Amino acid sequence: MKLISTFLYASLFLVMFSAQACDQKDESNQEAGAQTQPTAPTPAVVPSPPAYASDKEGWLVDLDEAYAQSIQSGKPILANFTGSDWCGWCKKLDADVFSTPKFKEWADKNVVLLEVDFPRRKQLPEKNRQQNMAMAQSLGIKGYPTIWILNVTREEENSRFKVDPIGKTGYTKTPEEFIGVVANFVVAGRQNG
Repeated sequence: MKLISTFLYASLFLVMFSAQACDQKDESNQEAGAQTQPTAPTPAVVPSPPAYASDKEGWLVDLDEAYAQSIQSGKPILANFTGSDWCGWCKKLDADVFSTPKFKEWADKNVVLLEVDFPRRKQLPEKNRQQNMAMAQSLGIKGYPTIWILNVTREEENSRFKVDPIGKTGYTKTPEEFIGVVANFVVAGRQNG
């Protein structure tokens, strides 16, 4: 304990000494009669963060973008509520179903894919975090993975989304089983949409 407190005091001293050294003027230049010109601080160049995207090919993360594709294609949205970096069943569903050629081929023809992620180890942009929380709350998500087939419209008065949930499921073992469950929701969604 004494070693830790000694280390902390030494660190604090170094920080304070460094700050004082930065505040002091260069006295050697002033003694020689040299003029010092104040310089404007150079703005730090901060690279813009890379755009947030799903790790899975073909999956969108933004409801606005999914909505636009849904309207353009006439396909409902398949929303995957997941904990991509911590949920074992979510990872298993990705590996057993979503990563398979059979699912990808079916999805291309029938749905717009939207990943609604709740990671624990990575930080989502605030816009996506708020969007995901609002969607989970409005659909009553209690566990992961939860997959909803949705028709989404936009209200003209306030530009808010109106979500029409068609059907939901969770983990399934195979792409055939998953497609068998959600295909009926997709058909119902197209009839209602």
